[in-house]
Amino acid sequence: MAQKNTIPFGPQHPVLPEPIHFDLVTEDERVVDAIPSISYVHRGLESLVEKRDFIDFVHVADRICGLCSFMHSMGYCQAVEEIMGVEVPLRAQFLRTIWAELSRIHSHIFWLGVAADAFGFESLFMQALRLREPVLDIFEETTGGRVILGASKVGGVRRDIDADSLSGISKRLAHLRPQLEELSNVFINDYSVKHRLSGVGYLSKEDAYTLGCVGPMARASGLDMDMRAIGYSAYKYLDVQPMIETDGDCYARCLVRIRENFHSIDLIREAIGKIPEGPIEVKVKGAPNGEYMSRIEQPRGEVIHYAKGNGSRFLQRFRVRVPTFSNIPAMIKILKGSEIADVPNIILTLDPCISCTER
Repeated sequence: MAQKNTIPFGPQHPVLPEPIHFDLVTEDERVVDAIPSISYVHRGLESLVEKRDFIDFVHVADRICGLCSFMHSMGYCQAVEEIMGVEVPLRAQFLRTIWAELSRIHSHIFWLGVAADAFGFESLFMQALRLREPVLDIFEETTGGRVILGASKVGGVRRDIDADSLSGISKRLAHLRPQLEELSNVFINDYSVKHRLSGVGYLSKEDAYTLGCVGPMARASGLDMDMRAIGYSAYKYLDVQPMIETDGDCYARCLVRIRENFHSIDLIREAIGKIPEGPIEVKVKGAPNGEYMSRIEQPRGEVIHYAKGNGSRFLQRFRVRVPTFSNIPAMIKILKGSEIADVPNIILTLDPCISCTER
């Protein structure tokens, strides 16, 4: 007769970069239920709209998360700009898009490194982190920051990138591409990696839709969902192609992120070729009076920034719905029936960002 046990998993675990806790109910080596517990790092960021005016709050949005930093401030700014009817200069839209895609690359490369660490491939982890450095160097040279960029502002961006620097970014990404291909080939073709990921953590297309999955989690199960396709910022001028896989397992989620790395490089180089001259910001007068829900595509999926203003300098309400929050129900489903040894890999292929979730 199978023996039932409850195993606590997290919030500190050797392969978990984020503090998430599960009570895993097991029968022998199989998980039959997973009960999540979050709120280990709750910081009350949403309530700070009462203490920081809508201009300064961009810096708070920037700090909701590290890996998703720029896209949080970008999404917040878009929400406020729509409420106030601010038309952001086209050059600023292109600059935002370039930084957003660089953020996607550095997040996905970091994920590859963390995944390699979970497999026990320490050298692969170090190689991934080494390839992430050129992207962080570009951030540092163009914004002054390596993780928290502080580049977005209501009405545009704080910094411009000159033509020579843009050309240099394009060349550096072209140089990064073959190195990234070499790294990716290990994840795609190595027998040990495929053995650990193929057929593990299966999520059907129907379940992904019903449970509200977003990002690589949804696209790996065959759902054609990518907020970049709605054409916010400069994406309307670029050839955005959602990366879709249909197998719905951990290996498919890995492939989606690998393919998105190369697509992001293509989008950045296309944006550099199309970026127009012009101003990078407009003066913002007045205060937001109304409400708007901004939707953008973070590395982990669709993020929603809801802002509501009443005509004062302080927003009446600010709310963030992040992709990890949307994907947790699906993660619970695919954990049920899995082997205990596969639990870390299943959780990692979700790419959870708990500081986003517990804002």
